[in-house]
Amino acid sequence: MTKSGLIEAVADRTPHISKKDTEIVVNTIFDSMASALREGERIEIRGFGSFQVKVREAREGRNPKTGEPVHISAKRTPFFKVGKELKEMVDAGRHESSPSSDS
Repeated sequence: MTKSGLIEAVADRTPHISKKDTEIVVNTIFDSMASALREGERIEIRGFGSFQVKVREAREGRNPKTGEPVHISAKRTPFFKVGKELKEMVDAGRHESSPSSDS
């Protein structure tokens, strides 16, 4: 699903809100989440999962083409941990749509 697909889905479920306003709401949510992560805050959406920033220390890597050592700087990277309910919903959906093995 893309961001525009998400906006469409929300707009379909909320016909009393214009599509433009729906787009503003979705963008505001994503902007707020990005801002919170930039500030080092943790985001928890119950039943879905949590986002947090993990720090990856500086290290030495290798250029895969030449094999030369390369310095990789420290960086902060977003990390998502899936919630139990979402994990179960995804797994249940897989079983429903998979072909039957009784054939």
